[in-house]
Amino acid sequence: MLLVFRPRIPRLTPAFLVALVSYAACLTTFVVATKWTTAANAIFLQYSGVVWVLLLSPVVLAEPFRARDAAAVAVALGGMTLFFTKQFSHGGRGDIVALLSGVFFAGLVLFLRKERDAGAVAAVTYGNVLTAAMLLPFVRDDLALSGRSAVLLIFLGVFQLAGAYALFLRGLKHVTATKAAIIGMAEPVANPLWVFLLVGERPALLSLLGGAIVLGAIAWRTLSTPTRLAVAPPD
Repeated sequence: MLLVFRPRIPRLTPAFLVALVSYAACLTTFVVATKWTTAANAIFLQYSGVVWVLLLSPVVLAEPFRARDAAAVAVALGGMTLFFTKQFSHGGRGDIVALLSGVFFAGLVLFLRKERDAGAVAAVTYGNVLTAAMLLPFVRDDLALSGRSAVLLIFLGVFQLAGAYALFLRGLKHVTATKAAIIGMAEPVANPLWVFLLVGERPALLSLLGGAIVLGAIAWRTLSTPTRLAVAPPD
């Protein structure tokens, strides 16, 4: 991200600092949650953050609360419930951390939208630096990597994280925070598709139904309002 974006260090505005900390905290709490609870619990509870985005967008960004946003969020969360129905379990402290991850996810989306452009790029880029600095003391005694692990980490860093956020930031300049969060819910339902294509594991019928509901809600919300009505608000 440093090579591609070459971001300069921006002014340390409150919005930038919240976006920076939210990014590091969102990534960290999500990884911890996947260790302490099931992956299904962690993903579902993190994406509950879209509710916070929906409720706080009028306050933080002065973006109007729309009934169609609320309907799309409700339907998409219902679809995710079906999607993960056989994978949920009681996760205890892991579920709490996953809920916190959802709060930080909401903060990240809201304040990246508020910063936009150079500030948002810098927040994500230096958010990775902050995350690495925070976690290095916990892993410095176990940094040995096999060749395969190193290749996987590089692939994930370049494509799954940096590439994804580059596209997300570009899109976030043109849509509301709530719509961006709703569209982001396509990420977890794409997982079984990749597993099917690469591993050959067939998803369960309920997962297919839940995924179709989520994608349907995303498609309906994306197509129901012209993009020009969701341009970035003025500073």
